[in-house]
Amino acid sequence: MMTKEDWIREGKEWLQSILVALVLTLVIRTYVVQAFKIPSGSMRPTLLEGDKLFVNKYVYRFHSPERGDIVVFKYPQDPKKDFIKRMVAFQDEVVEIRDGKIYVDGKVLDDPATFGKFYYYNHDPFGGPYDKIKVPADSFYVLGDNSANSTDSRFWGFVPKKNMVGKAIFRWWPPRRIGKL
Repeated sequence: MMTKEDWIREGKEWLQSILVALVLTLVIRTYVVQAFKIPSGSMRPTLLEGDKLFVNKYVYRFHSPERGDIVVFKYPQDPKKDFIKRMVAFQDEVVEIRDGKIYVDGKVLDDPATFGKFYYYNHDPFGGPYDKIKVPADSFYVLGDNSANSTDSRFWGFVPKKNMVGKAIFRWWPPRRIGKL
């Protein structure tokens, strides 16, 4: 039979285990990996509404994003909202959307895995027909894969570097679509 002291000791051990688990969860979620749910069709067909994925929040502390990365960031017009789009251009690069293709510094982005399969409509004020948009310092230009239904840099401009949350790395839901991004 357990004594009162045994119950107290057992309770302290449980409490300590729970506190350690909570602290680890908070640290991991804040600085390393966080789960996100896709709310809209702006990244179709790559990501569908309801897809759930993990975002690596640690990677951009040491490395800059790469062109083609699927990135999560704080929406520049409302930093309380997280957005997800594809990285297209970096500071001092010039973006032009022409004839359904994306050009950066005069060269077409034609990698079929990231840019070759999507038609990007022209929109003002940051990507109208034949406009050449220069990305300002410490900023990025991002586009949704589903250009017909994506509010992205063409509409609201650039993503400040400080708004970057992380890189989408793995879809964990739904089960039939589990895999690396």
